[in-house]
Amino acid sequence: MSTMENATARWRLPLLHAGQAQKEIDHNEALALLDMAVQPAVTAMGADLPPAEPAEGACWVVGDAPVGAWAGQARSLAGWTAGGWRFLAPHPGMTVWRIEDGLTARYQDAAWRIGELCASSLVIAGSPMLAAQQSPIAGASGGSTIDLEAREVLEAVLETLRNHHLIGR
Repeated sequence: MSTMENATARWRLPLLHAGQAQKEIDHNEALALLDMAVQPAVTAMGADLPPAEPAEGACWVVGDAPVGAWAGQARSLAGWTAGGWRFLAPHPGMTVWRIEDGLTARYQDAAWRIGELCASSLVIAGSPMLAAQQSPIAGASGGSTIDLEAREVLEAVLETLRNHHLIGR
């Protein structure tokens, strides 16, 4: 059988086959990998050297130049299990939660993007909070009365904040 027939296409989880002896080995391996892949929380990101005494169930995002037990697993999700290290190669859209700071990291364009939010809108309690980016506010210039010029600039700032739904009308 080809390698593709022995594992799932996306996460490379081992598949069971009719008549296969010791199916529990492949089944348990698939469960260990799924345990890492489903809502992963990572201890740290970008480390190249595996920790000396990892806790069972702990995960890391491997750095770009891994060594030791992590060699050849750049940018992968590494998890310590009772059976040793398990690795999952990231796929576009894979997201992990960083325990150290509560930020998320998303895998995109062959790199992990930390703390970036991508959305078409931001809605809080049913109210849109941001609109499309507006033109920049012009700086104060000229004018015969400084007070009048300052009021005009302030009104432009307020109007822009209103347009972005950051303050009410």
